[in-house]
Amino acid sequence: MEFIWVLCAFICGLSMRIINMPPLIGFLIAGFFLNYLGVEPSASLGTLANVGITLMLFCIGLKLHVRDLLKPEVWVSALSHKVLWSLVVASCTLFLVALNLPYFSDLDFTTALVIAFALSFSSTVCVMKLFEDAGEMKTRHGQIALGVLVMQDIVAVVFLVFATGKIPTLWAILLFGLLFLKPFLANLLTRVGHGEMLPLAGLFFAFGGYELFYLVGVKGDLGALIMGILLASHSKASELNKALMNFKDIFLIGFFLSIGFTALPTLNMLGISVILSVFLIFKFCLFFLIFTRLRLRGRTAFLTALSMSNYSEFGLIVTALSVDNGWLSKEWLVILALSVSISFVVTSLLYKNAHKLYLQHKTKIKHYESTDCLDEDNLAQPKGIRILVIGLGRVGRGAFEVLHQTLNQQVAGMDADKIRIQKMTNNGDNVFFGDGEDADFWEKMDTSNIELVLLALPTIEDSSSVTLQLRKSGYTGKIAAIARYQDERNELLSSGIDNVFNFYTEAGTGFAEESLQLIGLSNAVDKKPSSVYR
Repeated sequence: MEFIWVLCAFICGLSMRIINMPPLIGFLIAGFFLNYLGVEPSASLGTLANVGITLMLFCIGLKLHVRDLLKPEVWVSALSHKVLWSLVVASCTLFLVALNLPYFSDLDFTTALVIAFALSFSSTVCVMKLFEDAGEMKTRHGQIALGVLVMQDIVAVVFLVFATGKIPTLWAILLFGLLFLKPFLANLLTRVGHGEMLPLAGLFFAFGGYELFYLVGVKGDLGALIMGILLASHSKASELNKALMNFKDIFLIGFFLSIGFTALPTLNMLGISVILSVFLIFKFCLFFLIFTRLRLRGRTAFLTALSMSNYSEFGLIVTALSVDNGWLSKEWLVILALSVSISFVVTSLLYKNAHKLYLQHKTKIKHYESTDCLDEDNLAQPKGIRILVIGLGRVGRGAFEVLHQTLNQQVAGMDADKIRIQKMTNNGDNVFFGDGEDADFWEKMDTSNIELVLLALPTIEDSSSVTLQLRKSGYTGKIAAIARYQDERNELLSSGIDNVFNFYTEAGTGFAEESLQLIGLSNAVDKKPSSVYR
């Protein structure tokens, strides 16, 4: 990556971060700014973008289970939205043709349908980045959005086959044999350990899957996704995902920069892009109505639809193929690149305040709920608990197990990851599924007997949001949370949290105390509370 790219990406990303906006908006701006300056993109930028997308799809696969794709709220919503959207937007495009707007005069219903189809996809890169930053990948709405995006990728593969005429070779049938290799791949992942071999193994699986599918004429990115799915049930899947996270994020910067290098727009192109961006309102409404008709709760439907209300980088691929085939003029590639960029900005800004927006319009949103929601959305809650641990990752689960040894069933754990909850339930643990940022959940839950809530969540934004929901629901007990850095302390305390625990510092203290017991000096350590993080 050339230094000028790094410099512009850093300055623009940092600028957005300072004003509390998602850095990806800055990366998009950096791409257009570099293009305006006349900087020529080299082939390495495209390589970086492709590597980022491949790693991202592999990481998505690590968090996905095939049975989730078979749920009606996933495949029915994905396919029905694509059909309805394409027909309605194509018809609206013909209306714009009748108005004789620039670049529309040469369109007919077929080419209008191609444009509508290109805009029907939602961006996997944008949506997953939003969920990762918000720590919502394993939530109900996060998993549904993930499933819909995968279904859209499957449709994309089918489209590429017909549009390019490249039919997979007969050898593609052998790809089904990967199912029989699953035990071997799992054993391979087990043997790599936890050091530098772990991220290297992730790169091997991701790019190996890509190349394998590409060699037999199938979209290589789908191979990375499938390889991730095959390893999703492995005990080290989460650790592998974390090991690849920084690699993926760095490479994806190349993707956001590359959008800006597509072409320089004119004012007319920018105006058409703004008009197409207005259709995002319809995209949200259509997703929301379909989700609620499929009996999803209003909040789940709202958050999922909001995250999916953007245009996809795949739309640029569809448009580029259409330009090569002579269906569309090359100006449409620039117009759609601008539309994709605008949609990223809009979604990033809106989803940043998604939970606040839901609270403001909760009554109207719940009006569209079905009277009989899906069984999976009926939340079961234990009774008679004194301590609740929210977030059952490594830190949260450790706290839960220690407390459970003393208080038994008076301690309960809660997590938004259903797979994790199912595994712990099978082990006899007193845990249940729940999303701490769900205002409806806390309204229905009786917290009068809970004396202490421990928040072991991935981000301080999550902890602050859950604390707000708890206090609004009438909870009057104590709340403790974890932090990694000292500058997070004031923000957590100001949100109403009673105690902030630095698990890096305190883990060292605990390690020293337990080790001293080996030589009979268990009382030698000063056990006064740390004043820095309390």
